[in-house]
Amino acid sequence: MHADPNLYDYWPYRDRPKIVWPGGKRLAFWIAPNIEVYEYAPPVNPARPGWPRPTPDVVGYSQRDWGNRVGHWRLMELLDSFGLRGSISLSTALIDHHPEIIEACVARNWEFFSHGIYNTRYSYGLTEAQERAVIEDSIRAVMAATGQRLRGYLAPALTHTERTLDLIADYDFWYSCDLFQDDQPQPIKTRTGNLISMPYSLEVNDVITYGALGADPWRYADMLVRHFDQLLEEGAESGTVMCIPLHAYLVSQPHRLRPFTQALKHIASHGDDVWFTTAVEIAGFYRENCRAATLADIAARGLATGGRCFAGAEESA
Repeated sequence: MHADPNLYDYWPYRDRPKIVWPGGKRLAFWIAPNIEVYEYAPPVNPARPGWPRPTPDVVGYSQRDWGNRVGHWRLMELLDSFGLRGSISLSTALIDHHPEIIEACVARNWEFFSHGIYNTRYSYGLTEAQERAVIEDSIRAVMAATGQRLRGYLAPALTHTERTLDLIADYDFWYSCDLFQDDQPQPIKTRTGNLISMPYSLEVNDVITYGALGADPWRYADMLVRHFDQLLEEGAESGTVMCIPLHAYLVSQPHRLRPFTQALKHIASHGDDVWFTTAVEIAGFYRENCRAATLADIAARGLATGGRCFAGAEESA
């Protein structure tokens, strides 16, 4: 039997209610630097090793440490040169390990969203109480350090429990980056809250392109340009979203930075049609202006499925 988690309804891409982003823009563009902390000797999780190589993995640890010591500063200066703000996928332990990075991002009015505590501590096997404790600790820590209330969530190392989405909705998160089903936002079925799926990307994530695909830097830049051009073209019919997820220990290597810069130049040259923004601003606009129309369209097409349902009285009909 086919199993479907029924987290969202199937919703064909064509003939949807038209999304027009603020200022009449066709594409909402955001950048997600993952600023993470990896433990040298993480606690053992039976579902997954902390490092691909046997522990202690001095090589893997030091490469990622380079990202926070050198790479992030280089990436931050590059984004400054284009006037782009980041939405930080944050390992909250960074607040204690590298508060100077937090301070630099706050000074630039960058957004922070949750990426767990350490990227070497997985959600597999957590009880509900433990998972709630992680979420609550992240909310408190980020508020104390930045003055921001977390609204977005990307599971640590993309690891989840069956209750993760319901829990973050319970805590009034606005968006999750853990689903990859669409190029536009879409409501997620949760027992409470108004959670949406925010288009993130595995296809143009530098971990995938440099790691799993083994792409060279110019190939990666070409992928970014083609990805952008296609979404911009489709955005004339209804607004699309492009996210570039980045890891400073990869994209900020000296030999990779120039091709990435060229891709950003191409994207930035389309300012008349692109809303350069953050994930929380996209989520806020969508929740206020597009979510109800999405749910009404799904219902009118007869696509709403049973089982899990959307929270809120306005969706109960």
